[in-house]
Amino acid sequence: MNTLRLKFKGEPVTLLPEKALWLTELKTLVIADVHWGKIDHFRKAGIPVPLKGNDRNIELLISLINRYKPKRLIFLGDLFHSRYNGEWETLGQVKRAFAHCSFELIIGNHDILSERQYERHKILLHPERLQLNDLWLTHEPLKEIPNGLFNLAGHIHPGAHLVGAGKQSITLPCFHLKENQCILPAFGSFTGLARVKPKPGEKVFVVADEKVIAMN
Repeated sequence: MNTLRLKFKGEPVTLLPEKALWLTELKTLVIADVHWGKIDHFRKAGIPVPLKGNDRNIELLISLINRYKPKRLIFLGDLFHSRYNGEWETLGQVKRAFAHCSFELIIGNHDILSERQYERHKILLHPERLQLNDLWLTHEPLKEIPNGLFNLAGHIHPGAHLVGAGKQSITLPCFHLKENQCILPAFGSFTGLARVKPKPGEKVFVVADEKVIAMN
């Protein structure tokens, strides 16, 4: 897989084709918007969504942890989609398998489970934000970023709309990089995409064919 290396405020980072971000010196994986349980939530509502997305999320997460061996795994909100269901226990099994790694969650708008559920699986909660050196991690992108800090956020599920020579088009997940902010793509395989329109000076890095590709 092809990754892409950058620096945010002097902090080495790697954009990963698994739609995650690796903080090299901090040995920390950052993931946004897993929406665990969304597939089961839809199926209970009578919407015929395939279950393979659940397996894909688990496989990718385990693969990332095995490859990078992070000290910390930080979820930028919306870890779980809605109310409790069986997928939550699957996540608990993953946490127990990687006891050396701290699982941490910056609470997002979909994270409505009781604190007891997170405590039971030893997931550390951060109510609004988390600061790592000059990086400020939040769920929703900050509109005003304190001077000298760089914001890592999720929530948007950014996607880049590409048009081919034959007018065929596709929207792909992407990292949206602004002057002092990077919005991560949604990690979950069933989350939808919000088309982004980068302004002058902004950059988009598309995830396609197991690569991270700079588009501008």
